[in-house]
Order: sequence, then structure tokens, then C-alpha cells
Amino acid sequence: MKTIPHLPALRLGEPYQSLNHSEVIDYRDGTIRATLSQVNPGVIRRDLKNISSARAALQKFTSTELLDICRKAGDAFLNDNLPVGNDGLGQGPQQYIETLSSTSGLPHIMVRKNMEKIHFALSNMSTILNGLTRGLDLEVLDRGYGEQSGSPVCFHPTTKALGLVMPSNSPAVNSLWLPAIPLKIPVIMKPGKDEPWTPYRLMQAFISAGCPAEAFGFYPTDHEGAADILRLCDRALIFGDKSTTDQYAGNPGVQVHGPGFSKILIGDDEIENWEDYLDVMVSSISENGGRSCINASAIIVPKYAREIADALGKRLGPIKPMPVDDPSALLSGFANPKMADWIDSAIDSDLEITGAYEATAPHRDGPRLVKAEGGTYLRPTIVACDSIDHPLANREFLCPYASVVEVPQIEMLDKIGPTLVVSAITKSESFKNELLLDSRIERLNVGPIPTMKISWDQPHEGNLFEFLYKRRSIGMAA
Repeated sequence: MKTIPHLPALRLGEPYQSLNHSEVIDYRDGTIRATLSQVNPGVIRRDLKNISSARAALQKFTSTELLDICRKAGDAFLNDNLPVGNDGLGQGPQQYIETLSSTSGLPHIMVRKNMEKIHFALSNMSTILNGLTRGLDLEVLDRGYGEQSGSPVCFHPTTKALGLVMPSNSPAVNSLWLPAIPLKIPVIMKPGKDEPWTPYRLMQAFISAGCPAEAFGFYPTDHEGAADILRLCDRALIFGDKSTTDQYAGNPGVQVHGPGFSKILIGDDEIENWEDYLDVMVSSISENGGRSCINASAIIVPKYAREIADALGKRLGPIKPMPVDDPSALLSGFANPKMADWIDSAIDSDLEITGAYEATAPHRDGPRLVKAEGGTYLRPTIVACDSIDHPLANREFLCPYASVVEVPQIEMLDKIGPTLVVSAITKSESFKNELLLDSRIERLNVGPIPTMKISWDQPHEGNLFEFLYKRRSIGMAA
């Protein structure tokens, strides 16, 4: 009989098996792939009273030493057999890929690509920190003060720990918290319900590379426990849908990572060449199964919206579920089939409102929602909208979905609203300047660059260093 692993909580690095367990199940047949120790909020509150010891353990290392640990952890994460649970079981990289695929719905090829992104981030952490700190000599963090650009600088941490309430949609989202470790800030995490595997493997990789185990808190818990992590850690990240993240909007101690509403804009000067940019649009919409906040969810153009929607429909409409181990698989299954049902119903309901039609339907041999390969899938959906005010024009779903909308260039920036990534296809200097000055755009790609392409040395959704550290004025006697 195959052993089902049990993942304990990590109470500041110490494995802890609670009396209450939850189950992580296979999205295809409901079989149990692991059990998790469920931690009650009281345990989290008690441990956070002792968080200073975890911070002290990291402070014993120099930043250079922690960067070396990051490199070693990246290699271990990608290649090594690492502990999974406290019963002596190990998990190799292929086992990790297969297990994560079975509970998240991501095909193997996507899990592998996400692994490689995380490995790249850990292997290039010095470059990432150089970008986040704007070239700060990291010895300043070791000493507490120093010089930058000829001026004295002093930085102090804003928190003793970084709280994390993680999602289950994509493994690479874990790359956002990785810089906390070389910045000497412990992490206190509630993992995603269907995706405990990546953060647990990362923590084990760090520990195997020589990082103090005390730096890691892994707490599967309920909503109250998650709220305590966000409340008691002076700095925290939360991931979720708009209804979840809106609760923390305006809270300076919580960095929210919700829907991105990322977009491609084509300017007046390039719209006649729209066919040249179809590949950029397709990859922006469909890469990673459409699950990322940096997937394009809208194409905004001054004209030819219907022609572009129809062309995208021809490219994306035929895509169908494939076996999870097929290297050409482009769609992800849903760990929660009810979510797929809701998305499918929401799209169909809004399509009944005048001013929109689905361009993928004529090129799809069957319904959008399908039961295939043992799971539940949503096939790609492209909707042409007559107006940016249509309910489907500025929506984001957990699948390859995008609207195509005509908006005059002069009105685009006032109409698109807050946007995580804008890929603006234009050579117009005046339009570029307008884009550069717009505060509602978090990351700007100028030219035919997919929205999914990010620069690791630039933050694409908040600067973690500036979130975790604050500059202090300092005077030193001669």
C-alpha cells in the first residue's frame, strides 16, 4: 500500500503534528495525496511571541552568506530529494511535479517551468536585491548603517517577520517572498489549500542549504489563523480574489496581491500592423494556463476589435485538455470544480447582455466547460465587447480569458483603470510619455513584449525591500 505523506506544521522550524488534520486531494478522482496538520490560531499567536529568536538566527549570517545559501537552496529545490513530512519520506523533483500536478491541476510541463522560474530567482538573488535596493551595498544591512551614493544611510526593519497568506493557483508566486530570507526577515506562512508542496519544498531546500530552520513558519490553518498572521505580523502579503484583498486595501502593513487586470494596448500608429502581434497576444493570454495575475485579460485597441477577437478565437478556440504528462499541454484542471462551474456560468450570463459576443465559440468543438482527462477544465474564451463598460470588458478569470475592446487612444488611460502590467505596442513618443506618467500602471512594457515577461531585478507588484525596511536619518560623531 502506498504511504500517504503527512506534512506537519513548522513551528519556527520545528515539525509539529496536530490532532486536527486536513486532506489534500487529487483533483481528478478525489483520492488523498497528503494530510496536513491544521494549526489553531492560538498556536500561531504563541509562536509569534517568540519570533525574535528567528530573527536573531538570521542575523548571525552576513548577507553574502545568505545569498550563497539562496543559490544552494535553488539547486536543491530543482534537483534534490527533499523531506516531505516528518516520517522519513523523501520527495524527488519528478515526484514533486507529479504530486503538485495531481492536486493543483497544472500539467507537468507547467510545474516544471514554474520550478525553473523559482530556481532562476534563487540563483540570481543578488541581482534581484540589487534592483530592489537600488544598488545598496548589502553590508549596510549587516552593520545597520553605511553609505550609498556618498551619503550616510541607515535602514531598520519594519517587522520581525513577514506574514504570508498564499494561494494555490501557481507555484512561481512563491518567488515573491524569497528575498525576505537574504534580507534577514523570517517568514510565517499559511499555505494554499491545494498547494502546500512548493512552499514546504522551498523551506526544506533552504534548511538543507544551511539556513536556520527557525526562519520558517508553516501553518496550515483556518480563516481566523490567516487573519492573525496578517494582524500580528507588522508586514504581510495576501493573495486572493478582489473580495478577499479589498478587505486590506489601504492597510500599509498588508501588501495585497489580487487580480492584475493586465492588458495589451495597441496605439494608433501600430494598429494597422495588429496581425504582426498575434503571437504576443496569444502567449500573454494563455501562458501558464491563464492562471497568473500577469496574464493579459484585455486587449485594448483603437479599431479592428472584432477582427482581432476573431483571429484570437481561431488560435485559442481549438485548444483542448491534454494528458497531464503531455509536453504540449496548455490547459490546467480545476482543483475546485465548483469554481469552474461559477466562471462558466458568469461568462454565459454576461454574454446575454447586449454588446458582446464570444469569438472562440465557433472554433471550439463543444462547450467551454468540459470533463476530460479525469478532471474539470475551462477552454479558452475570447470575448469582443462594444464598450469598456460591458461587464466582460474588464474581467479576470482563472483560465485563458480576455476581452477585446475598442477605445480611442486618447481615452485609453482614463478607461482601463488600475493595471498590474501594460504591454503598450507603440512607437509614439507622446503616447509613451503618457504611459510613463500614469500612476495606475504598476509595470510597463513598451513594445511587443508579452505581459508574462518580467524583469527579476525590478519589482512588478510592490518593492519587498522598501516594504520590509525603512530608511532612518543618522548622524555619527567624528
